[in-house]
Amino acid sequence: MDFGLTGKKALVTAASRGIGASIAINLAKEGALVAITARSEPDLKEVIAKMGGEGKGHYMVVADLTAEDGPKKVFDKVLKDFGSPDILVNNLGDTLELRDPFIPISDWRKIIRLNLEVAIELNNLVIPHMEQRKWGRIVNVLSTASYENNGPVPYCTAKAAFSAYTRSMARVLAKTGIVMSGIVPGAIFTEGGAWDIAMKTRPEHIRKYLEERLPLGRFGEPDDIGTMAVVLCSEQAKFCQGSIFPVDGGQSRHYFRAATD
Repeated sequence: MDFGLTGKKALVTAASRGIGASIAINLAKEGALVAITARSEPDLKEVIAKMGGEGKGHYMVVADLTAEDGPKKVFDKVLKDFGSPDILVNNLGDTLELRDPFIPISDWRKIIRLNLEVAIELNNLVIPHMEQRKWGRIVNVLSTASYENNGPVPYCTAKAAFSAYTRSMARVLAKTGIVMSGIVPGAIFTEGGAWDIAMKTRPEHIRKYLEERLPLGRFGEPDDIGTMAVVLCSEQAKFCQGSIFPVDGGQSRHYFRAATD
């Protein structure tokens, strides 16, 4: 199947490893030119190499997007040196290990900044350019915590807001040629990630989690998300406005209720 991605320019955030790296690599495999950003230069260089190198038209920006001027600095640099993205994948997000529901408001702001604000700022920067072309794809990487009690309260709250934003903003964009959609990953194993660390430090907890929470009895892989993202970034996603897709191996227990308005 031709996804219509050859020559399209994509920007993927938090793309130094795991889900973000997989999304970038899979887009590159389909002929897209991909700009990636994260804080780790060595990891970004490794991903660029796996995509075929900067000589193939790919690009990287080392940056902290949570800085006050982070999104604009990254976007301005991408616009100048790489070009205006046709595709934006907002993959940035984390719990920051802030698990206390009574954290101070300053910590709440850190969580919301990381999991929601940065994506909104980048969207606001890229959307006018997509509107001019009458074509664009914005894919927001959400979480099972968007819909159920599956993580710390601050993280669940921020991700729920991100999900609501995705659904409602997609309707605003519906007639512009821009499709905004969301992916809800399940428990994805990434080398050096939280699940990898837990397997080494709390093996009994992981054994119980796999048995009781994951119907397949195993973690997902980054490519389970990366390949789905390719579809949502493609021409084939033209009727996926505001659609949110769980890719969780049946892990989530929430259900989706059809809108009545």
